[in-house]
Amino acid sequence: MSILCGVPLLECVYCLACARWAWKRCLHTAGHDSETWGLATAEEFEPIPRLCRYILAVYEDDLRHPLWEPPGGYGLKPDWLILRRTYEDTHGRAPPYILYLDHDHADIVLAVRGLNLARESDYAVLLDNKLGKRKIDGGYVHNGLLKAAGWVLDAECDILKELVEKYPNYTLTFTGHSLGSGVAAMLALVVVLRHDKLGNIDRRRIRCYAVAPARCMSLNLAVRYADVINSVVLQDDFLPRTATPLEDIFKSLFCLPCLLCLRCMRDTCIPDEKMIKDPRRLYAPGRLYHIVERKPFRLGRIPPVVRTAVPVDGRFEHIVLSCNATSDHAIIWIEREAQRAMDIMVEKDHIMEIPAKQRMERQETLAREHSEEYRAALQRAVTLSVPHAYSPSKYGTFDEVEEGEDSNRSSGESSFGSSKTSKIRENWDELIERLFDRDVSGHMALKKSQRDG
Repeated sequence: MSILCGVPLLECVYCLACARWAWKRCLHTAGHDSETWGLATAEEFEPIPRLCRYILAVYEDDLRHPLWEPPGGYGLKPDWLILRRTYEDTHGRAPPYILYLDHDHADIVLAVRGLNLARESDYAVLLDNKLGKRKIDGGYVHNGLLKAAGWVLDAECDILKELVEKYPNYTLTFTGHSLGSGVAAMLALVVVLRHDKLGNIDRRRIRCYAVAPARCMSLNLAVRYADVINSVVLQDDFLPRTATPLEDIFKSLFCLPCLLCLRCMRDTCIPDEKMIKDPRRLYAPGRLYHIVERKPFRLGRIPPVVRTAVPVDGRFEHIVLSCNATSDHAIIWIEREAQRAMDIMVEKDHIMEIPAKQRMERQETLAREHSEEYRAALQRAVTLSVPHAYSPSKYGTFDEVEEGEDSNRSSGESSFGSSKTSKIRENWDELIERLFDRDVSGHMALKKSQRDG
């Protein structure tokens, strides 16, 4: 009898717990993820709307006669387009991409398009992974995205090296959306590791902007490469927030809302400390830029605000239950809201009438603040016992190199430290050989077909 009397009490406790969970989850909005972050400035955010338009340009068949250009156009000059690769050129090994020489901004840009729902080859890239399958540089990455990046770099290595050496003052920027963001992030990682393939390019010349990023690298790598890789997230975008492996997400694409709700319930029951200490768990890479343009209990959109940080914990760990979770993933909306945010920043700067000298000083201060924030994130990763995380003193920063602590080290060695370099490089050669192992006859046939075409 006593047991039967306790059943209603247990039911009440269970119902109250479920009600509390639902209340917290429904009130949790995307703005909470970045409410403690700092505001981005116009100088650091300037490339993002422009690169979004470059990504959109990959979808066009003929840039001289575009069909889908946004208001104001793509901002591309067709004569500066170096090459364009389609699915026929890549044979499904990687998404389509373009290589553009941007003389106006002193930039060499490789832009990769996002997932094509009608292409089985794109799904093959996503499905080529298992949790903990690929390890590189002391962390885990998505195997299919890494192989796609390896194919692109192997195919375009010669022309990239030629451009990097011909224009020594130009930056090298990799950018992409969704699936392409993962490929771009992996390209940046591999080029930093194998900088000798592009004429020993300085790490400071390499940049990556991952738009609506896929979770493609473990936490230690995501923080370590925050000085190179930048991720852009619009409000409630689901992809950077769900830790479900990409292969499982797109297997369940047609019942995606059900999957997100189940994942949301599951993640609520897992402590953040346990998530952080899982070395195989993948995250959105690098420094994060969060565009916030909606507030709870308000109709319509507000003027977008851009916040940025290099977080270690609280790195978009919880899915937002929102009807905009999928629409905020669209590159068209991201470009539109990024441009609106940029216009607001420029207008504020114009009203303040900042002198040119003061603007330069602000840029130097911004670079110094980013360096300090990057170093603090590395130290916090060690404090939180993130697997394979290194403290800043072990592999150095560029500020230390510039101060002359070890000016004779190469750019690659200054990134990883003399104490770790020799051991790591012994294993890198074998890893990279596997990564870039290609069928020679097939590669030559591809090159021949491109020349004949």
